[in-house]
Amino acid sequence: MKSFEEIGIEKDILTAIEELGFEMPMPVQEKVIPYLLSEEKEDIVALAQTGTGKTAAFGLPLVQSVDTSSNKTQHLIISPTRELCLQIADDIKSYAKYKGKIKVVAVFGGASIEHQIKSIKKGAHIISATPGRLLDLINRRVVDIKNIQTVVLDEADEMLNMGFREDLESILSDTPKEKQTLLFSATMPKEVKKIADKFMNKAVEFTVGKKNS
Repeated sequence: MKSFEEIGIEKDILTAIEELGFEMPMPVQEKVIPYLLSEEKEDIVALAQTGTGKTAAFGLPLVQSVDTSSNKTQHLIISPTRELCLQIADDIKSYAKYKGKIKVVAVFGGASIEHQIKSIKKGAHIISATPGRLLDLINRRVVDIKNIQTVVLDEADEMLNMGFREDLESILSDTPKEKQTLLFSATMPKEVKKIADKFMNKAVEFTVGKKNS
């Protein structure tokens, strides 16, 4: 088994995750992280339950690849609920603790849109969002995702169960062709497969065992 350092995580981030109590990579992290840090920018489908460490699997490489000399939004993470959206944003901020000025903004419904607009206007390298609010901010021309490098769909099956299919299709249609798409889902029903087939290029698939308690 390899350590976080051996799979390519840099020193500033290692310091932060050691403080969080990370010791060795979980299986999903060991599979996905080296892939995201490599030159291969292929899309990834990862079948993983909640609780398997998937936020760090995509979050650590995203933090490592942010270009802080630009204020543009570079990475986008879409998840089904306000709770998960906030959790992801908080986790990513803690991974980036020693990485300089990485700006992470959470956008979700049921909270002041004005406050979220202000935060985005100050710059947001990584946006963690729920589909409906994100689409609203794109339509208001507050969020520009035309140049993003990565889009992560977290708990994709859950988003489709909740009726976000049209929102997701609309958002994904607005992203650049050359980006990398990562789809995390506990299950692979027809609806999720349709999204993957329509918006992903020859994705590499990883399956991670049962949920870690």
